[in-house]
Amino acid sequence: MKFSTLFSCAFAGAFAMSAHTASAQTELNMYYPIAVGGSLTKVVDGMVTEFEKQNPDIKVNAIYSGNYDDTRVRALSALSSGEPAQLAVMFSIDVYDLIEQDLITPFDDVMNNEEDQAWLNDFYPALMENGQAEGKTWGIPFQRSTIVAYYNKEMFKAAGLDPEKPPKTWDELLTMGKKLTNDDTYGLMIPSTGYPYWMFQALAIQNGQKLMSDDGLETYFDDPKVLETLKYWKSLSAEHGIMPTGTVEWGTLRQAFLEGKTAMMWHSTGNLSSVKKGAKFDFGVAMLPGNERLGSPTGGGNFYLFKDTSQKEKEASLKLVKFMTSPEQAANWSIATGYMGVSKSAYETEALKNYTVEFPPALVARNQLEHAVAEFSTYETARVREGLNNAIQSALTDSKTPEEALGEAQKSAKRLLRDYQ
Repeated sequence: MKFSTLFSCAFAGAFAMSAHTASAQTELNMYYPIAVGGSLTKVVDGMVTEFEKQNPDIKVNAIYSGNYDDTRVRALSALSSGEPAQLAVMFSIDVYDLIEQDLITPFDDVMNNEEDQAWLNDFYPALMENGQAEGKTWGIPFQRSTIVAYYNKEMFKAAGLDPEKPPKTWDELLTMGKKLTNDDTYGLMIPSTGYPYWMFQALAIQNGQKLMSDDGLETYFDDPKVLETLKYWKSLSAEHGIMPTGTVEWGTLRQAFLEGKTAMMWHSTGNLSSVKKGAKFDFGVAMLPGNERLGSPTGGGNFYLFKDTSQKEKEASLKLVKFMTSPEQAANWSIATGYMGVSKSAYETEALKNYTVEFPPALVARNQLEHAVAEFSTYETARVREGLNNAIQSALTDSKTPEEALGEAQKSAKRLLRDYQ
């Protein structure tokens, strides 16, 4: 056989094999958000690349889609327009709406062995609450958080405060906040744009009152303790002057803290690695202070599997989700971002053990799970949440009284939820 003929046959065979491999690949489109800024897309891309190396029969298109609301819109728009979308990381609190719209498949329907069940059982129960409904598991924790208090230890020292003793109560928060406030710096900033309902839920639970029922069918915005909570938040600026008047921007707060414009800030633990990298001063991280009790809602995103996909795609998606939430990957994700490791096993890895010894603040959000509650979630959650957000902001900006604002939000929520009761 001539060399040219031999080469042609070999090339044709290789091409056919390559074509067969390509055609045998299962392709997944995965939408995901980032809500805390930074270069976390590179971390996700790295995880996906490693997964594809280990699973050459699966191709993953990781599509960064903005914040949580943007991602929900983009992913659902893709589905409605017929574009393929197999899975997404979306708000853990979207679960009721996604079920109601019949868009997602419970993980129970795809899992099929004891190993899968053991994986599921390893997640922290507090992080599973927002993903479980109607006796099934619809969402798997991925980029999960609690709200934590960041504070500037050098400013504490300058104000005569013990830098190892951040406030543990609302009274201490006020006392310390006043000592830390001066012409250049506020004692405290709590963001009231972006996700004001989340911060408000933290304050409300600290004051001993939940904002919603466990079944997502009722809200308690006009409860006296909830009203008291909003008045307290407003008093931090209007009465006590330890916080700016009006609203505090979610997106620029981290930079304000790094620039010394506030001595304390409440923010997602997902900002931890960025603060660690950017701070030119010694800082601390603490659980949020309490009034009647300690408490923070959990937060962040869960993996969801879309219903209108093939069984093969669902199985490949499950494999991807299991990889990205495996102890080693969860540990690496936590170290790279500040989000907590979502499972007990993540904190048993050498990587996260060593990191938390070297940098104890990385344990604060995880330890706060002991006092955590499920993040605010109801049916019609986006519209109900918008009503609450508007109420909070209108009270903080003096557009309405707290009574008027929360009363209107409660009436609106009751109207929206009536059909589900």
